[in-house]
Formats: sequence, structure tokens, C-alpha cells
Amino acid sequence: MGDIRITEEEMRQALNGRHTEGVQSRISAARVAVAGLGGLGSNIAVSLARIGVGRLHLIDFDRVDVTNLNRQQYFADQVGMYKTEALRENLLRINPWLELRTDCLRVTEENAAALLRDDMYICEAFDDAGNKAMLVREVLEKLPGTYLVAASGMAGYGDGNAIHTRRVSSRFYLCGDETTEAAAGRGLMAPRVALCAAHQANMVLRLILGER
Repeated sequence: MGDIRITEEEMRQALNGRHTEGVQSRISAARVAVAGLGGLGSNIAVSLARIGVGRLHLIDFDRVDVTNLNRQQYFADQVGMYKTEALRENLLRINPWLELRTDCLRVTEENAAALLRDDMYICEAFDDAGNKAMLVREVLEKLPGTYLVAASGMAGYGDGNAIHTRRVSSRFYLCGDETTEAAAGRGLMAPRVALCAAHQANMVLRLILGER
């Protein structure tokens, strides 16, 4: 990281100027977990870091691979690093005063509730459908008072307007087109994955600000 040419106070004033002090105070007090730091999770985390979310909890067990660079917020010189550490490095370049917690591990049925108990807003950003279902079940059954924003369907290069946000229940929101799975010739690509991640980050922001 190069020399920081701004102060924390200048960053705070810039965010207040863009968002207003009342809005920013709520964003800065929020605690958000991102479970899975691939195409969805790394893009979600970047958006939340840029708006000044006070505390981000980054969770993943994997390392950066060259095949990740087509859609994930990593760089070629980070290949081989654990995603938690690589993303931490990148987010602190955006906002050096972020409070970041990292857990380099796999989220399981046995550890999910304990791992996420301090986070009010949880973003599900897994690749595997079984893991997605497990996290939804664990959060909704064992973490009352938290909000879960999950994703389904963002592969390929189809209509971006098909990506949407749907309220499933009072604490559960789903983003994506809910249909399109990755397949040969219709893989996960940066534009549509980023659209879905932006929906998730925006839904978290709306929840922070009291929109249900």
C-alpha cells in the first residue's frame, strides 16, 4: 500500500457530504458479513467498503486462482493468496479505516451460527447450491433478528434487467434472475455477476437505512 494522502476525517467528511450525516452515521454503525469472497462476495464487499460500512466480516477458505480474475475483485499478483487476505488488502486501499474481520475457513452447519452471531446483515455469496441452502437454513433458524441477502441466477450474458431483488420473507431477500445456472458457453462473467452483487449490496444498504 502506498502513502495515504488523505486523513480519516477527510474521508468521513467526504462520505457525509455525499450521503448526508444522518444516513452515513447509520451506514458507519452497520455490521455486515460476506460469506464467500468470489465473484459475488468480492464485488459486494467493494461496494460496501466504498459507502463506508463500519464493519465488514469476510469469510472464505479458498485462494485466489487465475480463473477468478475474469469477474472477481483481485489482481494477477495476488494469485495464490488466501482470498480473505487479498480482499482485506484491496479494501484497505479503498478505505484504510475500515474495521475488518477475516475468517479463513469453510462455513458449515456446525459453525455458521457461532461464526455469524455478531453480524446484523449477512450476504450469502457461495457457488454451491447445497451450501447456499445450508446458510439460509442456519441463519433463519438460529440467528433471529438478522437479515440474510442471498443470490441465485446470474450466469452468462443475458438480459441484465432480469436481475432483480425479491423479498422472500421478513428477514430473507433473494437477488438474481433465479433461473440461469452456469453451463458450457454460459459461464460466470463479470458484468452479470457484478449486477447481482450490486443488487445484494444495495439491499443491504436499504435494510441498514430501514427499508423493508
